[in-house]
Amino acid sequence: MCRNIKTLFNFEPPTTEEEIRASALQFVRKLSGFNAPSKANEAAFDQAVEDVAQAARTLLASLHTHAPTRDRELEALKARERSRARFG
Repeated sequence: MCRNIKTLFNFEPPTTEEEIRASALQFVRKLSGFNAPSKANEAAFDQAVEDVAQAARTLLASLHTHAPTRDRELEALKARERSRARFG
């Protein structure tokens, strides 16, 4: 899976529309192999991004958990620490 796609469920503050769309865009880029589609493929690419974003919205709205909400800043700090340990 693409490392740029982040977990979006169970965060405080809640996931934004921008984060959902960015994840959808990354997913479609990975599947298609295009960073930016040609004009001939642009409509299909954009529709796929919108379809994936809608599926993500539906999924996130449907999920339930008893786990405590994760703090976005704390998770970002942990990720930076893992990166530092891995890459120096």
